Amino acid sequence: MWALRAAGGVPASLEDVLLRFGGITCSRGLAPVSLPPMSFFAILFALLIEQARPLARSNPIHAGLRAWALSVSRNFDAGKSHHGWVAWSLAVLVPALVTLGIHWLLLWGLGWPFAVLWSVAVLYVTLGFRQFSHHFTGIRDALEEGDEDAARERLAHWQQVDVGALPRSEIVRHVIEYSVLAAHRHVFGVLAWFSVLAALGLGPTGAVLYRLAEFVSRYWHYKQRTGALPASESLQQASAQAWTAIDWLPARLTALSFAVVGSFEEAIEGWRFHAQRFPNDNDGVVLAATAGAINVRLGGEALKARTELHAPQGLEIDADMGDSDSTPGREPEVGHLRSVVGLVWRSVVVWMLLLALLTLARLLG
Repeated sequence: MWALRAAGGVPASLEDVLLRFGGITCSRGLAPVSLPPMSFFAILFALLIEQARPLARSNPIHAGLRAWALSVSRNFDAGKSHHGWVAWSLAVLVPALVTLGIHWLLLWGLGWPFAVLWSVAVLYVTLGFRQFSHHFTGIRDALEEGDEDAARERLAHWQQVDVGALPRSEIVRHVIEYSVLAAHRHVFGVLAWFSVLAALGLGPTGAVLYRLAEFVSRYWHYKQRTGALPASESLQQASAQAWTAIDWLPARLTALSFAVVGSFEEAIEGWRFHAQRFPNDNDGVVLAATAGAINVRLGGEALKARTELHAPQGLEIDADMGDSDSTPGREPEVGHLRSVVGLVWRSVVVWMLLLALLTLARLLG
């Protein structure tokens, strides 16, 4: 266990230097507080590892979380309003609290390097750039080669939807919408909640909270829609309300980052005046800002789910987007797909630069 150190004093040993570099200060009888510096490096390492060796969609961790959500809904969804919230709390908050408990045990028992490794591991499991990027790339390549049939087939397989004779521009529009929302939910939302709660000393709890809240909201709705496991109205309502609240801030941070790296005035205008055209408020903010940032028309008739669905793997569930009105902008073209890639990656760079500046300020302060 770490010894007491006087706040603001000169480091008396290498241990003091490491504690300060790790953003951890300790006092007798008080729990260590994890501060942003190591959070930045945890995010950086997790992103690099995820790019080099992405987590397979069929992995035991995601399978276990899926089984946990299924078990909770079966045993605690009795149909009443409070039952829905009890089931949601067990499905989402219990894994989040377990994550927090492990973080604190590692921090107290083994030291901050092990806590950082735990944060990297949790981020690696919850982040998911490569979990959907291969679908995007396959569809884009097919469209660039002029093989629209292959593009439709890959889009249908990705989102489990009926595409029919979907025209080229509509293929592009749907790919942009699905991809932008996937990037928001798999990357920016995870980073936002991880950073906020890590700054409060709660380690990687935020990443688990965000991803599980997103997952159970869509998973229980998916199970009800397919008839595989009827979920009560109270359970669906509780999970949807919780997800809307949890995603409120990340959605607006994502939209703001798209505005900063894209066409700022048009993105903000889309956010202000066109977000309400989409059935989901948070998704509407992200999509409207995207439409303005790269000057593309988004929104319109949604694709309908297939009558025969393949069992999804991992924490991936088809989008099931509703119909909406279209935003202003150019007709979707294949070139917009490359614009979206640039928009997302520039936003990642902006987020990392901001975290790096906050880290530097903490170290120097």
